[in-house]
Amino acid sequence: MITRIEISTKVSDTRSLVRKAKIERLGYHKKINQVNIVDVYTINKNFSQTDLNKISTMLTNPVTQNASSKSSIHPPKFTVVFEIGFLPGVTDNVANTAKEMIEDLLKTKFKTDENVYTSQITFINGQISKVNADKISESFYNPIIQRVKIKSYQEFIKDRGMGKEIPLVRINQQPKIDQVSLNVSDSELIQIGKSGIVNRDGTRRGPLALDLTYLKTIREYFKKKDRNPTDIELESIAQTWSEHCKHTIFADPIDDIKEGLYEKYIKKATEKIRKKKSAKGRSSSGRDFCVSVFTDNSGAIKFDQDYLITDKVETHNSPSALDPFGGAITGIVGVNRDAIGFGLGAKPIINRYGFCFAEPNDKTPLFKGSNFTQKMLEPRRIMDGVIEGVNSGGNCSGIPTPQGFMFFDRRYKGKPLVFVGTVGLIPNKIFSKSGSKKSYVKKAQPGDYIVMVGGRVGIDGIHGATFSSEAMDSGSPATAVQIGDPITQKKLSDTIIKEARNLNLYHSITDNGAGGLSCSVAEMAKESGGCLVNLDLVPLKYPGLAPWQIWISESQERMTLAVPKNKWNIFSNLMKIRGVEATIIGEFTQKKQCLVKYHDQIIMDVDMKFLHDGLPKRVMKTTFTQKTHQEPRFKVPINLTLTLKQILKRPNIAGQEFLSMQYDHEVQGGSVLKPIQGKGRINSEATIVRPLLTSSKGVVVTQGICPTYSDIDTYHMAACSIDTAIRNAVAVGANIKYLALLDNFCWCSCQDPERLGQLKRAAKACFDYTIAYQTPLISGKDSMFNDFKGFDRLGKNIKISIPPTLLISSIGVIDEISKSISIDLKFPGDLIYILGETNDELGGSEYFSSYKYIGNAVPQVDARKNKKLYTNFYKCVKSNLLASAISVGRGGLGVALTKTAMAGDLGLEISLKNLPGKFTRDDFALFSESQGRIIVSINPKNKARFESFMKKNSFACIGYVTQQKNILIKNPQGNKIIDLKLKSALESYKSTFEEF
Repeated sequence: MITRIEISTKVSDTRSLVRKAKIERLGYHKKINQVNIVDVYTINKNFSQTDLNKISTMLTNPVTQNASSKSSIHPPKFTVVFEIGFLPGVTDNVANTAKEMIEDLLKTKFKTDENVYTSQITFINGQISKVNADKISESFYNPIIQRVKIKSYQEFIKDRGMGKEIPLVRINQQPKIDQVSLNVSDSELIQIGKSGIVNRDGTRRGPLALDLTYLKTIREYFKKKDRNPTDIELESIAQTWSEHCKHTIFADPIDDIKEGLYEKYIKKATEKIRKKKSAKGRSSSGRDFCVSVFTDNSGAIKFDQDYLITDKVETHNSPSALDPFGGAITGIVGVNRDAIGFGLGAKPIINRYGFCFAEPNDKTPLFKGSNFTQKMLEPRRIMDGVIEGVNSGGNCSGIPTPQGFMFFDRRYKGKPLVFVGTVGLIPNKIFSKSGSKKSYVKKAQPGDYIVMVGGRVGIDGIHGATFSSEAMDSGSPATAVQIGDPITQKKLSDTIIKEARNLNLYHSITDNGAGGLSCSVAEMAKESGGCLVNLDLVPLKYPGLAPWQIWISESQERMTLAVPKNKWNIFSNLMKIRGVEATIIGEFTQKKQCLVKYHDQIIMDVDMKFLHDGLPKRVMKTTFTQKTHQEPRFKVPINLTLTLKQILKRPNIAGQEFLSMQYDHEVQGGSVLKPIQGKGRINSEATIVRPLLTSSKGVVVTQGICPTYSDIDTYHMAACSIDTAIRNAVAVGANIKYLALLDNFCWCSCQDPERLGQLKRAAKACFDYTIAYQTPLISGKDSMFNDFKGFDRLGKNIKISIPPTLLISSIGVIDEISKSISIDLKFPGDLIYILGETNDELGGSEYFSSYKYIGNAVPQVDARKNKKLYTNFYKCVKSNLLASAISVGRGGLGVALTKTAMAGDLGLEISLKNLPGKFTRDDFALFSESQGRIIVSINPKNKARFESFMKKNSFACIGYVTQQKNILIKNPQGNKIIDLKLKSALESYKSTFEEF
C-alpha cells in the first residue's frame, strides 16, 4: 500500500516567498500572484489510518501546519504545479530520518522493499503556462539526481492530485562476473581505459582512467597468470591506480627529477624542516611539533602534552559540477571521516571550506554533449548548491564551520573548485585496562575481522575516483554523484570516537571514500599482509548489484575497521545499541593476496604488491615559457575615492556575511575569533577555536590562494599563497614557529608539457618557501584534470581550463587565546602602523583586473625579511602591544585600511608620506598586492616599546584612529586622495551579495 502524507502551512511560508521571488527573477516579474509549497512523504508500507494519523502528527507542527494522508492538499487558486523528488537510488536524507522516526514511534521495522520517500510540490498562481512551468522547474531540480512531474490546474483536479509514485531501484539483470580480454588492439585498450568495460548489451560501464601504458602492464600481469582479469579485478586496479588515489603525476619521474615532485619538493621539504627543528633543542618554539605527516588520512601536530590536532583538506570538484549539493555535502562529510579515520579516530572539531566559482550572474550556457545536449548547470545554481551542501553537512553534524572563502574567475565555469577540510582532536594516548598505546598508530592484525560500519552500499558513487581523474565531458557518469547523510554519520562518529575507541575495540580504522571497499580494505590489508572479503555479506540498499559495483561503490557514511575476533560481540552490541549498522565482510590475513569471493567463488585474486606498487612509472617532460602581458595603459583615476568604492564591490573583496552566517561556528562552544568581526561585521581571513574548554590554548586556521598570479608565474603564485596563509595566521596572534601547512594543487591539462612546467615551478616554490619559513607541510591533496571539454552556446567545441590553483591552508596553536587579535580598530587616538614594504606589484591584482588587465609585475615574496617581521610581530603579541591587526591581501592597502575601519566603526587619518617601499603612483600605492604586510593599531603609550621590537624591519607610523566615521588618506605630497565615509564604504562592501 502506498500512502502520501502531504503537509502545508497555515501561516506565511518564507520558503514560498523566496521561491516566488526567484521565479520572478527568471523573467516572470509581475506575472506571479502566489506560490505555495507542500511537502510530501510517500510511504510504501501498510499502516492503519490510526497509525497514519500518528505519523502525520509526528511530522507536523500543529500550530503552523496542516497534514493529510487521505487527499491532496492544494491552494484554492493555482495555474500550474510541479513536484520534485529524488530519482531511484539517490540518498534521501529527510526520508531516512522520517523512516527512523516512524520505526521508533510505532515500534516497527521497514522491510527491504518498504521505504519512505520525500518530494516537494510547488503550486504557482499567475500568468504561467505548462510550458513556462517546464522551464521554471529547470531552475529548481537537477535531472542527474531528481525527477519532476508537471501538471496544469485542470490535470491536477482531474487526477485528484499528483499521483502516487515511488522511486524504486529496479535492477533487472542477474549479477554476473565477466572476464575481460585485454588481448585487443591498442585502440581498443585506449577505449577501455577511457570509456570502460563493455557490457553485454554493447554499452560501456564508465571511465577506468587507465592509459595505454597501464593497461599493457595489467595485461602482462594476467598473462603470467595465464588468464584474463575478471571485471572486478580490472575495476579494482583502476580505482587503486587512479590519479585521484595514487597521485601519479606527483609521483612519476619528471624531467631530471627521478623521484617525482612529491618526494623531491613536498616530502623532502618537511623532512628537512623536521630535522632542523629537532636539532634545535628542547624549547617549545624550536621543537619538531609534527607527529604524523603524509602517512594517514590526515596530518597531525601536537596541541599540548595530552592531545594532538589533525588536519586534512580535500577537493570535490568534479561531482560538484554535476550535482553541487550532493558533491559538496559528500565532500564535507567525507573529509570529516578523514578525521575520524586518523589513527584510532579523531573527533572532528572544525570544518573549513573554500569555493572557486564563475561569476554567479553569468548565464551563458555550456553543454557537455553535442547538439545542445547535457546542459551544464549555471554558475549561480552551482554556487547555491555547493553552499547549501557544506551548510547541511557541517550544521547537521554538529561541527563548527568558521573558516573559509569564495573566489571568482570566469575560468571556473567549466568546473568549480570545492575545497573542504576538517580539523580533528585526538588524545596522544589511548588508555585501557591492558595499558596505554599511541593513538596515532594503527595496524590491522592477521585474523582481525574486516568490519564495515555505517551506511549501506548502492550504485551511487560508481567510478567516483576514476571520474575525478579526468576532464569533465559528455562521458562523465551520473552514477559518480553521491549525497552524504550527516545524521547517519553523526551516530557513527559519536559511537566510534566517544566509546569504541576508548574501549580499545579495534586495531585500525579508515574511511570508505574514493574507490569504496576496494581501496579502504586493500589499503588496510597492507598493514596485515592481505585480505579475504566475502561480497555476499556486504549490506546493500537494494538487490541486484553486480559484484564489481559492490566492491567499488562510494556510497557514503561508511568506515572500515579491523576488529579482533574476541572483541566482536562487544563491538557489535555497542553499534546495535547506538543504531549503527556493523557487518563482518571478511578477514585480514598475512597472505600477500587481495582475495574477494562471491557465491563461494574467488572472483578477485591479485598480489598486494602488484595492486599497490605495480603501476609503471611514466617519465614526464615539461616546458616553460615565461608569459608576458600588455602593461596597463590608464592614468591615475581622478576620483580614487570612487575607485576604492568600486574595488570594495568586487566579488573577490566584497563582504560575504550571507555565507559565513549560514554556517554554525558556535556549536561545540569553542569559538574565539569569529568569521565576522567588529561592529561593522567584516569578514576575517583567520579564525581561532578553543577545542578544550578547560584549556586556554586555541587552534588558528586560515589559508592563502592567489590563482590570478598564475597568469604570470606559478612559482610566485605559490610563494604568495604560502606567505598569505602564514601572514593571515600571524596577524591574529599565531607563532610562526608553530605553524604547519597543507597543500591542495588543483591543476589543468596535465598531459600538456607547458602545464606540467607550471606545476613543477609551483612545487619548487613550495620547497623553497616552506624551508625558508620553517613551516612543514603535513598533508595535501591534488586534483589534476580540472578542464571542461564540451560545446558553447553556438554548438562549437570548447575547452575551459581553470587557472592553475594552489590552496595553502595553515594551522597552528595559540598558547593563550586572550592574546588573540581581531581586525577591528578599538580606540580613537590609537596609532596606525604599516609593517612591510609596498612596491609596484600589481600583476594579477584585483585593481588591474578591474581594468581588464593582467600586467607582469607579479608580487614576489622576500621570505627572509618576512620571517623576521613575523617573528618580531609575535613578540609584540606576547607583550600585549597590539589593539588590532589585519593582513594586507587582495585589494592592497586601500582595502585593508577600509576593512579595519569598517570593522571598528571608527575613522582613519592616513598619510602615505613615509610608506616603506618603492611605488610610482598613488593608485599603485593603494592597490598594490605586495606580500608580507600587516596593518596594526596600538596605544600611543606603547609607541616606543613597539618600535623597539620592530626596529630592524620595514615599518612606519602612517596615521591614527579618529572618532569621525571617515577614512581620509593623503598621498606623499600631502594631497587628499581618499575621503570616504564609513557608511558609504559599508554600503559598497555589502552590496554585491545583498540579494543572496
